[in-house]
Amino acid sequence: MPDRQRRLLRLIVCGLTAAVWTLPAMSHTGTDGGVHHGWLAGLLHPLTGMDHLAAMLAVGIWSALVSTQRWVAPLAFASVLLVGALAAQAGLPTVAVEPMIAVSLLTLGLLIAARVAVPQAVAAGLVAAFAWFHGAAHGHELAGHTALLGMVLSTAVLHGVGIGLGVVLPRSHAWAPRIAGAMVGAVGVSSVVALV
Repeated sequence: MPDRQRRLLRLIVCGLTAAVWTLPAMSHTGTDGGVHHGWLAGLLHPLTGMDHLAAMLAVGIWSALVSTQRWVAPLAFASVLLVGALAAQAGLPTVAVEPMIAVSLLTLGLLIAARVAVPQAVAAGLVAAFAWFHGAAHGHELAGHTALLGMVLSTAVLHGVGIGLGVVLPRSHAWAPRIAGAMVGAVGVSSVVALV
């Protein structure tokens, strides 16, 4: 690997590692019962929490690493994310939201690091199950359908970026996917620590 790529990779790893340590302080700002209105609030919301950002990128990365149909699992995630958010806004209770978000990050981190390939239906089902909890968290924090549309659009873009990373990372360095998986897992560990 050329020196320039090594420096860039080190910078990315250091930056993301530093961002992980701020996770407890960036906990969900929307515990106010959904006063975040509007399309822009929904669009920006997945970008403001490291846990959601890491999960949405991870779904794309994992899908690109192990599947030829790269958009199946991300589409399942985005669809169930929306349904989970709508259910939360309708008042349907979901238990263990934050612990399951942490579990999703730990699991996705391991799947990426080990490049675990499973049948497409299993991958879609797994990420859809995780998406329900992410959707429930977002649904409680966001108010209105336009905010949810912004959230789904932002999620789709993050999945696309994740797919791009999943294509590029293995080409840049053999260890890059493992590092990415470890970073996603580290966000999960930080989420667990924040819960304790």
